[in-house]
Amino acid sequence: MTELNFKGKEFVWNHHLTVAFRPLKPHPEKGIGDSALDSNLLIHGDNLHALKALLPTYAGKVDCVFIDPPYNIGKKNKEGGWSYNDNVNAPMIREWLAENPIGSEDGLRHDKWCAMMWPRLRLLHELLSDEGTLWMTLDGNEAHRAKLMLDEIFGEDCHLGTVVWEKSDSPRMDAEVFSTSHDYLIAFAKRPGAMIFHKLKSDETNPPDHYNRRDDDGRLYYIKPLRAMGAEDRREDRPSMFFSLVDPDGNDIFPCRSDGSEGRWRWQRGTIEKEKERIEWVKTRNGWSPHFRVYADSSNGRPPGTIWYHEDVGSSRAGIGLINKIFGMNPFDNPKPIGLVNRVLEIATERDSIVLDSFAGSGTTGHAVLEANAFDGGDRRFILVEMEDYADKTAERIRRVISGYTFTGVVKTRLHKEKLNWTKVKHSDRLIESVENIKSLRGHEHDRVKPTLDGDELVVTGETRIKQRTKGLGGTFTYCTLGPPIELDKILTGEALPEWDALGGVLFHAATLKPFDPANANAETGYVGAGPDRHVWLLYTPDRGWLRSPEAALTLSRAREIHETDPATRHLVFAPARHVAQKMLDEQDLNVEYAPLPLALDGLGGD
Repeated sequence: MTELNFKGKEFVWNHHLTVAFRPLKPHPEKGIGDSALDSNLLIHGDNLHALKALLPTYAGKVDCVFIDPPYNIGKKNKEGGWSYNDNVNAPMIREWLAENPIGSEDGLRHDKWCAMMWPRLRLLHELLSDEGTLWMTLDGNEAHRAKLMLDEIFGEDCHLGTVVWEKSDSPRMDAEVFSTSHDYLIAFAKRPGAMIFHKLKSDETNPPDHYNRRDDDGRLYYIKPLRAMGAEDRREDRPSMFFSLVDPDGNDIFPCRSDGSEGRWRWQRGTIEKEKERIEWVKTRNGWSPHFRVYADSSNGRPPGTIWYHEDVGSSRAGIGLINKIFGMNPFDNPKPIGLVNRVLEIATERDSIVLDSFAGSGTTGHAVLEANAFDGGDRRFILVEMEDYADKTAERIRRVISGYTFTGVVKTRLHKEKLNWTKVKHSDRLIESVENIKSLRGHEHDRVKPTLDGDELVVTGETRIKQRTKGLGGTFTYCTLGPPIELDKILTGEALPEWDALGGVLFHAATLKPFDPANANAETGYVGAGPDRHVWLLYTPDRGWLRSPEAALTLSRAREIHETDPATRHLVFAPARHVAQKMLDEQDLNVEYAPLPLALDGLGGD
C-alpha cells in the first residue's frame, strides 16, 4: 500500500491518545427541550477535543460521519481560511502555531493540513460502528492526500468509492483556465461486509425503457430468467440449486444451459417459494421458461452512481439559497446544499442511526437529519461540532428549522430567455420592445420585471417580494461546550475534580474499550457498568473532604458487597485508596480487583 508521508507525521501519529478527556457541559438556554447528552447534540469547541470527549459514550456507536473540512485553498482566516491549533509536543509543530493563519504562500500548508486531519480521522474511525461509513467532501486541492490517509487508517479495501458532485449550476466565465464545476465526496466503510448501504429509491415517474410491463395493480416491471447465467451457472457450481419446477402444463422443468448441459436456478427452493408471486412463466419454442419480475418501485432500488448532478442533490447556489431563506442573509461560507447530505443519509443510515459532523459549519447535516426524521418518522440523532464563534449561528439555524421560521425575501421567476446574435444586437430597438411587451403583459404579476444580460443571453426576470411561514420540523437538541480537561495532576492536587459520571465514563472506556452508558450507572452505589469480561466500579465524589474520608477507600466489607452482586464475574474497582490488600481479597475468593485513582491526598493511605 502506498503511504503518504508529510512533515510532522511522526509527531501526530498517536497525538489523539495524548489529548485529555473533557466533559460536555450543557447550556439549556441555547438548546430546545430538556438537556440530555444522549439526544441531538451541538458542541461548540475544538473538534479534536470534542471527538475525544465523545469517545467514552459514543465509541463504536456512530453509523454515519459526514464532514466538510477546510479545503486548504490558501485563503486567509477572515476569508474562509483556517489555522493550525493542535498542542502537539514537538518544537517544529509549536512553531506552526505562530504562523497562523495558513495562506497560499505557506510552503508547508499541505503538511499542516494533513497533520491537522490525521488525529481527527483516527478518532472518527474509533467512533464509527462496524456498520458505519465516513463521507468527506473536498476539492482537488487535498482529495488525493485525504484518500491516502484514509487508506492507511481504514485500509484500502474499505474505500467504497469517490463521488463527483456537480457543485456548480453554471460555468464561471472569469476562470483563468478551467471552470471548475465539481467537488469530490470520498466514502469509506469501517467494515465493508457489515456496513449500512442502501440503494437509492427508484423513481417510477421516469423509469428506464426496459421496465416495459405492468401487473394487475399497474406496477411497472421487467422480467429476468430464473436460470442462472454467466460464471458459476453449472449444476456442480451450486448443487442445491438444481431441482425441478412445475410449469403451467404440469410438467417438471429443470434448469438447462444453452448447450443442453445441466445448469442451476438463481434462487434456492425456499426463496422461490417465498417469491412465487414474482415468478412469471414465458412460453418459448422450446417450451415453458420461468422468469421473475423486477419492479421499478422495488425497495431494492438502484445503486448510487459516482456522479451526482446538481439537479438531483443541489448546487452550492442551492445551499446559499436555503440559508438566505432561513436567515434573510448568508452568515456562512460555502454552505453545502441539504440535498447532498440527504442523499448520503438515504444511502448510509437506518431510521435510528447516529450521524456525526465534526466540521458542522452552517449545520446542514443537523437540518438534514431533522428533515429525514420528519419524512419517515425516524429517530436518527445528530452530533454537530463547530469550533468557530459562529457556532451560535449554527445553533440558531437548528432552532429555526425545529420551531419554524418566517421568510421575507424576493422570489425570482424567469419570464423570458433569448440567445443574442449580431443581427439582434443591431436591431436593439426590437429587443427593447420585446422587454416592454413582457412588462406590459406580466408586470401586474410581479413587483418588478428586470432585464439582464447573462453571457450571450437576454434574460427577463419577474421579482416578487414575499413573506411566508415555514412550518417547523420538530425535535430537540442540546447545546454543549467543553468543560475543563480531566488531567491526573490536577485531580491529584484537587485543583479540578470532575463530576462522577464524567470520570466514570472515561475510566469505563479505558478499562473495557466499550462505550459508557449513563443509564446503567449508579453514582450512589459506585456502579459504572458491565464490560465484556468485568464490571466496573468507581468510589468517588468530587469533594476533597469526602476523598480524605474512610468512605473513599475500598474495604473488605465493601468488596464483599460488590462481589455478591455477581460472584461469577470479575469486578474492577477504581478508588482513591484501599484498606484491604489484594492478597486478602484473593484469599477470601472475592472476585474483586483494585485500581488506584491518582488521589493520594492528605489523609489517604494504602494498605
